[in-house]
Amino acid sequence: MQAPRVLSLPEPCLVVLIGAAGSGKSTLAARLFPPDAVLSSDAYRAVVSGDEADQRATRTAFAILHRELDRRLALGRTTVIDATSVTPFARRGLVRSAAARGVPAVAIVLDLDPQIVLARNAARPGRVVPADAVRRQLADLGRSLRLGVLDAEGFAAVHLVRTPAELDSLAVTRPA
Repeated sequence: MQAPRVLSLPEPCLVVLIGAAGSGKSTLAARLFPPDAVLSSDAYRAVVSGDEADQRATRTAFAILHRELDRRLALGRTTVIDATSVTPFARRGLVRSAAARGVPAVAIVLDLDPQIVLARNAARPGRVVPADAVRRQLADLGRSLRLGVLDAEGFAAVHLVRTPAELDSLAVTRPA
């Protein structure tokens, strides 16, 4: 078993989980953070349409997510975004909201081997994202990493997770 990798997070902060569908973002969020701190795009799609897979609900779901994010940041509450966030456009508004409230944004990037992500996605209980969509997400993430844009987007820290063992060993600490 791999030794724990402990990330020290400021309090409060915005944590943006970045990765393709099936990479482990929701599992990681549930393991490391209290449920009330996690804003999930899938959960908001379910609220809007009754179906977390209903892509027609995406615009409204993200409007609600951003409104709730702003409310939480205004209250000084650490908030975790559980969405793919694989493009600069998807991350831009999140980082801007945090900066406007003087809250540091931290990226946790799940950059696992594509074959592992595709296999995990195919084995997900419940909703399986079409493999072509996952491949597009992986390509978008790869482009962001290759171009080094994450470092220039305003994150206080960018943490890369590249293996399942590293993902499973990840832990966080926050000041009391």
